[in-house]
Amino acid sequence: MPRRKPTTAADAAPGADPRAQWLQLDRQLCFALYSSSLAMTKLYKPLLAPLGLTYPQYLVMLVLWETDGLAVGQLGQRLSLDSGTLTPLLKRLELLGHIERRRAQDDERRVDILLTPAGRKLRKQALDIPGKLACASACELSELASLTTRLHALREQLTAASGSR
Repeated sequence: MPRRKPTTAADAAPGADPRAQWLQLDRQLCFALYSSSLAMTKLYKPLLAPLGLTYPQYLVMLVLWETDGLAVGQLGQRLSLDSGTLTPLLKRLELLGHIERRRAQDDERRVDILLTPAGRKLRKQALDIPGKLACASACELSELASLTTRLHALREQLTAASGSR
């Protein structure tokens, strides 16, 4: 008995709702972003293993390598993470000896995050990671820069549309 071909919105009868084609998984921006994020995280895992970092820890370190001494709130804003997610990451990085959490002198309610000498040294070990990712993407650097810029803009538009900042 011949196998039946799956029906798609493209096979729909004339007069069918044209919006139905947008319900196909491969047309979903959310799925393209989600599956790309999974693939990216999977690619990072062996690159970060020699540094002893997870992907979220790496993101924290990237921000601190840019601007050392940020308050926890500033770091959370920069990474779009709430304190419930960020605090365990920071505790682990502190246990690894990469950061120090210190109460601010001018406001005891604020906790600042400072790189340790080991945390600063780790930056040097991470220098080749972006190039390896670029190579794995098989994209030109200009394509990656353009895509990154567009995704930042998309994130801003989606954040504004959801009413959360």
